[in-house]
Order: sequence, then structure tokens, then C-alpha cells
Amino acid sequence: MTTPNNFLSKLIISGLMIAISISGFSQSRLQMDDNFHFAKQHQDDLTLSVYITAHSVERLLSTPEGRREATSLMMANAITKVYIEVYRGGLVVSPDLLTEVTQYFSQNGFEVVGGIATVPGGDSGVKQEGDLGWFNWQNPKTQQDMRKVMIDVAPIFDTFIVDDFLCTGDTSLESKAAKGERSWSEYRRSMLTELASSIFIDPAKSVNPDIHMIIKYPQWYDRFHMFGYDVESGPKLFDEVWVGTETRGQYTQRFGFVQPYEGFVNYSWIKSMAGKKIGGAWFDHGDCDALDFVEQAYQSVLAGANELVIFNYGSFVNGHPGHHLLRMDFEKLARLAGALKTSPVHGIAGYKPPSSDAGGDLYIMDFIGMFGIPLLPTAQYPENSETIFLPTQAAADPEIVSKVLASHKQGKRIIMTAGFLASVEDKGKLAKLAGIVKPEIEAISAEKIILDGNETSLERPLDLEVALEVKKAIVILEAKSGNRAIPFVTKSKDGQIYVLNSHTFSEADFKAVGEVLLCPRPLGLLDLPTSWANTIRYIFNEQIQIELNAPTRVTMQPMENGDIILHNYNKEEVELQLNGLEDHGFLDAFTGQKVDTASGTLKMKPRSRIWLRAE
Repeated sequence: MTTPNNFLSKLIISGLMIAISISGFSQSRLQMDDNFHFAKQHQDDLTLSVYITAHSVERLLSTPEGRREATSLMMANAITKVYIEVYRGGLVVSPDLLTEVTQYFSQNGFEVVGGIATVPGGDSGVKQEGDLGWFNWQNPKTQQDMRKVMIDVAPIFDTFIVDDFLCTGDTSLESKAAKGERSWSEYRRSMLTELASSIFIDPAKSVNPDIHMIIKYPQWYDRFHMFGYDVESGPKLFDEVWVGTETRGQYTQRFGFVQPYEGFVNYSWIKSMAGKKIGGAWFDHGDCDALDFVEQAYQSVLAGANELVIFNYGSFVNGHPGHHLLRMDFEKLARLAGALKTSPVHGIAGYKPPSSDAGGDLYIMDFIGMFGIPLLPTAQYPENSETIFLPTQAAADPEIVSKVLASHKQGKRIIMTAGFLASVEDKGKLAKLAGIVKPEIEAISAEKIILDGNETSLERPLDLEVALEVKKAIVILEAKSGNRAIPFVTKSKDGQIYVLNSHTFSEADFKAVGEVLLCPRPLGLLDLPTSWANTIRYIFNEQIQIELNAPTRVTMQPMENGDIILHNYNKEEVELQLNGLEDHGFLDAFTGQKVDTASGTLKMKPRSRIWLRAE
């Protein structure tokens, strides 16, 4: 087991006295006894929590020695809250042990929450017929077994969370019969909405009326509805909503080529439905290097989370390089979380209705954010926004045409994907408004782009959604597929309507590699040259009056008070320019050091971040 590195003791030994004055932190960090007490004092800004699986409860917390070791590990890592799992994969932890562990942590100053991971194992429930190891929730045995667990354990806890797995992909004859003529999505969402009450909420409150029930959604937001998650009904039924921000490694395949901005997207989108019921963010260690791990924390906090639940305790026992970074950065994260309470991130509205199919735009919002576009997803049509992004998902709104026409009449800037135009039922009205011929979906791979009037080969092909045909629109960016020149970005003659001919992933892309939930492959979209990135970025960002010139994989998230959070997710140092800021000095509010912007160029180290604030 690795020994946590307490950087505070090093500061004391060296005799340094570091006074923290940024964002209201007036007390010296050195006056705190240790990480735990410092974290306790700043729980109102940010809480670090850890989830302990049922198997870890039995193996590692069943003895006084194991519980003392857990206490030491958590205190050293500024963790002040624990989630004690009662069931996972067929293992039901005895109520006696759960009570003993809960009382021990409470007596030692920790908040304690119960949790359950509803996945099959042993003789618990019935496993689904399908690609993943989830339950067949239609089967009475699954329902009876999970209801009994809830009745047995609910009296122990004041608060209880239902982890990711209140979902199903079951295609058994039993489920097909229950589905009837409905789609799988409609059937599963209806069933699991009813079971959320009859198996979890109602039984728990029947034995513990004051228990606070939480639902936790995973991070694969564009596919929730396919497997039964109803993000409209969930926040209405449960007392609180937790959100998965476990993006892990963007460059690896193990958990999908997921972009770091996805954590911000998922939390922000669910928050638009949950409102005041939104709670903590949840991420893990899987497929994470040290930087991946802590980057999840930053995007979670930027989205508004004031609690970070880390999965899981076993990784703290085994050790992970990300723990040291999180300890070192806890102070910065807490300050940022505090500042965001009164001055949240603002930006460009992206519309995704609940339970909407993505077509060829799966997870497109994650990639838009990686262009340095501060995209803010919402489940409600953003009629008051000056710039509105409409991917294919927005076509699920039956009133979308009239809403877009009203926004256009009001002078709003509307950026549509070609997939949206091809999917919307409007008899070509919006395509005519955009100045293009009504598009038909045709997956196209472009090997070249037109750059400064010349054909330039791409390292990785650029995926297009349609062979876009211009009628009266102006072509801004153009790609080449074989001998065909195909518009990638167009602008209407009135300058209000833009069409982005992008393709991220479709169901066919997922099936081609056997993926079910996460991004199946890397995209050429993020390998576009800087001049193209600047053009796309400017179209989105012009009306927020901050011009960023930078490569892709640099995110920009402005706060309402004028501060800007920049993050370089590239493996290399980058140079960028920020225009539109007043001409005065700037600090990095994370470090308190001056940022040299006199030359007009700002250098950012690989995988680094800056909190830009006017002096």
C-alpha cells in the first residue's frame, strides 16, 4: 500500500508560511492540523467523498484494524464523507456489519451514506439477455430480491444512493411480451420509472420515512433513454440527483475515446432538469493516468458540483498517482467551487431534449467543447440565448420548427448540424432558411480539406454527415471526398443560420466495433488545423465577445464575473491568443502568479490549466 504524501508537513518543515488570500481564503493553510480538518472547514465549498463497494466493506472494513486503516487513508486524502455499499453482484452485506461500520465512521467525524449497485450475481435476481451484465427488471425475482435488500438496509442510513445500474438492455421473451408495440426505449423508461418507486423509494421510506433518496446517472447521456433511464421522471421521484463525470482517458479505447469536456456536458445537461435537486459528481480511476484523474475533478467543479464522489475505496488501498494530484489541488478546487457559486460558467446554449436520439451526432457536444467553445447543454429550448446550437437531438422536439423560426425572427444566431436538418420534419423550411438543398444523410469520409485555397491532406479522415448541396448559402469551410468538394460549414445570406456538416458517431459506428455505451473510435474532427478550429470557434463564440485563437483540445470556460478558465488537454505545449479582453494585467488565480499577456500570446504547458483573472 502506498503511503499518502502529506505536502503540508513538508511546508512546515521548510518553514514556509503561505497565506491564502484569493477568493476569500484568508487563513493560512498551515494553521490547519491536517488535510482532514482543512477539508472539514471547507465542506460548504467542496466535499471529497469515497464510495466503498460491498466487497470492500466485507474484506477491508470487517475488523477494527481495517476500519482504522480506512480512516487514516481518508483523512490523509481530505475525504470527509463515505458511501457504504450494501449490495453488489450477489453479495448482500449483513445489516449488523453495515450498522457497525456506519457507527464507526460517524463517530470519527465522517458523513455516511448508504449505496447499492444493482447488478446480478449469485442467486440474486435474474441476469438480462443482452450485451451487458445488467438485470432483467421485468422478472419478478429481480424485483423481489432488490426490494428485500432495500427494506433490510434502509433503517441504517439517513441518505441512500442508487448507483448506475437502474437500467436494462434485456431482450428476453419475457421483456418482449411486456414491451408490446412500444419501442424498447419507451418500454424500459416506463418500467424503470415505476420500479424506482415500487422497489427503492417506497420500500425504503416505509421503514425509514425520513430517508433521503438519491439517483445517480452514469456519463453516457446520449444513450440513457435506450436502456431505460428517464432523466425527466428521475429528478421528480428522487430527493436528489448525482451525475457521472467519469470521462477517464481521452486517447485510449478501454472505456471509449471520451473527451474530458463530457463531464461538464453531462452534469450541466442533467442539472437543467434537476434544478435545485442536483448534487454531487462521481468519477473513478479506471483507464486514468494521474492527469486524467484530476481533470475529471476540474470539469465536475466547473459544471457546478460541490461534492466529488470517488469510485472506489479499493483504489485508495492499492494506490494511484492521481491521489497525490487531487490532494495537492484540493485547495484550488475548493476555491474554484466557491467562486462558481456566485459566478457560474456561461456560454453557448446547446439544445438536447430529454430522451432524444442523436443520429450521427452522438456525443457531439463533447467535441464542440474541445474546440474552446463554452457549450452549455440544456434540455429546454434556449429561446433567450443569442446563439443556439441545434444538433440532431434537437429534432426530437415536435415544435422545433416554430421555435427556430421565432428565434430567427428575433435575430438569434442559429448553428445547426446537417444531421439536424436531415432529421427535422419541416418540409424543407429550415433548409431553405439556411440556403441549402434539403439534405439526405450519407456517411462520407473526407481525406482532404481546402486550406488557403489549396487541397491539404488530413492525418485522419474527417467524417461528414451529408453531401451538402448549397443553394444560396455561402461556403465557409470545404472538404474533399475523392473528387467531390463538400461544404463543411455554410452561412446563410442573412448571416444568422450556420450549418455544420459534422458526423461524430451513429449506431452503425457503434455496431462496427461492438461498442454499446461509449465513443467507439477517435475522430479526425479534433485533428483539424488551427485555422479551421479558429473559424469554427469564432462562429460559435462571436457573440460572447471573447476571441480565442488556439488549436483544438483547448477548452475555454468564461465565468460571469469575467474570469476565464483555460485548459490545455493536448500532450504538447500550445500557444494561444485571447482577444476581446480589456488591456490590463492578469493573474492565474490558481497560483496567484502574474500571467504574461503583453506579447498577445499565452503559452500553456501540456495538460495544464489557468484561471485567468484581471488584476
